[in-house]
Amino acid sequence: MKEGLTTGLAHKGTYVTTPEMGVQHFGPGVPTVLSSPSMIGLMERTCVELLTPYMEENEQTVGFHVDVKHLAPTKIGQAVTVTARLQEVKEKRFRFAVEAINDQGVKIGEGTHRRALINLKQFTSNS
Repeated sequence: MKEGLTTGLAHKGTYVTTPEMGVQHFGPGVPTVLSSPSMIGLMERTCVELLTPYMEENEQTVGFHVDVKHLAPTKIGQAVTVTARLQEVKEKRFRFAVEAINDQGVKIGEGTHRRALINLKQFTSNS
């Protein structure tokens, strides 16, 4: 890891929801709203975007823990802004507070996410 990564750092990402992110893929007759797995994916993406500038060439992170509440529905086509705040760095592990708010100002999700630093060459050679 490069220097400068400290607790308290935050990153925001804004993403427009697409049909592929909807719950309709899980069965017929459900509303066209953002699925929980897709919301969590946006949260993970935002955490990765926070860490990326601090990683060396052969480094990457993988998620290993998610504890998130999906609080409110978001219609497909709405924008969602996700904030990831680094809460803890312990050895090669990172804990984030994550929050998602839709473009109507409604908090749709919150929780924590954890990621672990890996050596990409070693990880892919073991697969």
